Amino acid sequence: MPKIVDRAARQEEILDAAAKVFARKGFAASRIEDVAAEAGIAKGSVYLYFESRNALLAGVFDSYAVKSAQVLAELGTGSALDRLSRLIRATIHMLAAHPDHARVLLDVWASNPPIDMATTYREYRSAIADLLFEAAAEGELRAGIGANHAVVIVGAIEGCLVQALVDPELSLRDLADPVIQICVEGIRR
Repeated sequence: MPKIVDRAARQEEILDAAAKVFARKGFAASRIEDVAAEAGIAKGSVYLYFESRNALLAGVFDSYAVKSAQVLAELGTGSALDRLSRLIRATIHMLAAHPDHARVLLDVWASNPPIDMATTYREYRSAIADLLFEAAAEGELRAGIGANHAVVIVGAIEGCLVQALVDPELSLRDLADPVIQICVEGIRR
């Protein structure tokens, strides 16, 4: 009897292997053969799920985008600034928990492949800007805080991510509180 393969589980295994290979070797130097070897499957099996290396990269990025969307969806209730603090902490912890995905993001930033990163950034900035506008309406913000501050908050998170990736002495998780102190408490009225 032929072996039954859970397609969704196998696809995730391939994406995890691709993230590891892309993180270790860089996207440009990675081959489908490398991903197959990391996943412990034949090269042809990768092509059953992904038509190309670019499709694999898009899949890795999409799996990251799903994790990001989960963070946004789980903000809960409370004041806007409390939810913003939870968003910052959850984002930093998610990035720290998936360092291979974070390294692939660095590679994506550097190589500018055909992936729509702008949409993910817009979603995050929009969610943060909405929280800032809500906090302003609640009277929680200093004067002059607006949508452009959402860009700065995303930049603070990513700046910490980059530093933690290149300097193993830094713990990204340990940077959540300082980012919150500056990006949330620093704008509070």
